[in-house]
Amino acid sequence: MRAIGDGKSAIHKISAPDVLLFALSFICALFFALCYRADARQQVNAPRIGFLIPGSKAAFSVRTDAIRQGLRDLGYVEGKNLVIEYRYNDGKVGRLPELAAELARLNVDVIFAVGSDAAQAAKSATKNIPIVATAADPVGTNLVASLARPGGNITGLSILSPELSGKRLELLKEAVPKISRIAVMLNSTTPNTQVDLKETEAAARSLRVQLYFMEVRRPDEIDGAFSATTKAGVGAFVVLTDPMLLGNRAQIVNLAAKSKLPAMYYDSAFIDVGGLMSYGASIADLFHRAATYVDKILKGAKPADLPVEQPTKFEFVVNLKAAKQIGLTVPPNVLARADRVIK
Repeated sequence: MRAIGDGKSAIHKISAPDVLLFALSFICALFFALCYRADARQQVNAPRIGFLIPGSKAAFSVRTDAIRQGLRDLGYVEGKNLVIEYRYNDGKVGRLPELAAELARLNVDVIFAVGSDAAQAAKSATKNIPIVATAADPVGTNLVASLARPGGNITGLSILSPELSGKRLELLKEAVPKISRIAVMLNSTTPNTQVDLKETEAAARSLRVQLYFMEVRRPDEIDGAFSATTKAGVGAFVVLTDPMLLGNRAQIVNLAAKSKLPAMYYDSAFIDVGGLMSYGASIADLFHRAATYVDKILKGAKPADLPVEQPTKFEFVVNLKAAKQIGLTVPPNVLARADRVIK
C-alpha cells in the first residue's frame, strides 16, 4: 500500500494483493464463525448421558475410558455431539441415591450405571429415563425380570460374577495346593454379595477347604480385617465383587503383600496395582460393548426390548512379580491356563 498526494492530503491507493488478503481474511473469519455457531448449536442439541459411578474418577477410569471409546467408535464425540454428566460418589455408597436423583432432575437421555448399587439407585430415582447398567447379577438383585426380557426401564450387561466365584476359588486352590483355609473378603451391604457368597461356599465344599469371612463395609475397616485374618491363620484369600473394595484395591493389594497372602481377585484392575491373580469378564470389552446399548436407546429402542447380554470374553491373569514378592511358585499347569502372565 502506498500514499500519493500534494502534501496537504493523501489518498491511499489499495493494491490488488491487499484486496485479496482482506477478502481471504474475511472469508476465514466468516468460516470459523459459522463453524463455531454450528458446533455450539450441535452441542446444545446433543444427547446427554448421565454416568453414575460408585467410586472415584481415578478408580473407575478404565471403565469410563472404555465406554467413551465405544461411543466414539459409534460416532459420538464428547463435547461435540454428546454431553456426559459425570456423578462420582467417591466410595460413599449412601450418596448414590442423591446423585441418581440429580441425574433424574437433569432429565438426561440415558443413565449409565456402574454396578448393582448404582443401578439400584438409578432404578429408584426414575421409572422413565432409560438405564444401561453393568451389574454382577441383574436378575438375582431384581434389577430386571429376566435376561431375555428385562422389562421396565433397565437393560445392559451382566458381569456373571456369581457364576465365576467358584472358578476363582478353584484356580486359587490349584495355585496354592496346600491351603486348607481361605478368607473371603466381602461387603454384605452390596446387593449381589449373597448370591456371590453362595457360589463360593458351594465351591469350598467341593474343594474341601474351610472359609473364613472378612467382612468389610467401609474403607477404614480394611486394615482391621487383615489383622484378624492373619491371626486366624488363613493361607490365602479371595475378594468378592464390590465397588468399594475395587476403589480401595491398592490398599488391599499392599496389605496382601505385607501379609504374604496369595489372593484371587475378580477384576484385573487389582493386578494393575500389583495383585497376584484375577479371573473374570474382560472389563474393557464389557464396557466398550455397553456403548452399543446407549446408541440403540438414543436411536429409539426401549430398554425393556433389549436383552441383557452376558460376557463373551474372559481373562485369567497371573502376576509372577507379585508371586515372587510373597515367595510363591505358581505351578506350570496354572500358568498354562492363564490368558496373560506378568513377568
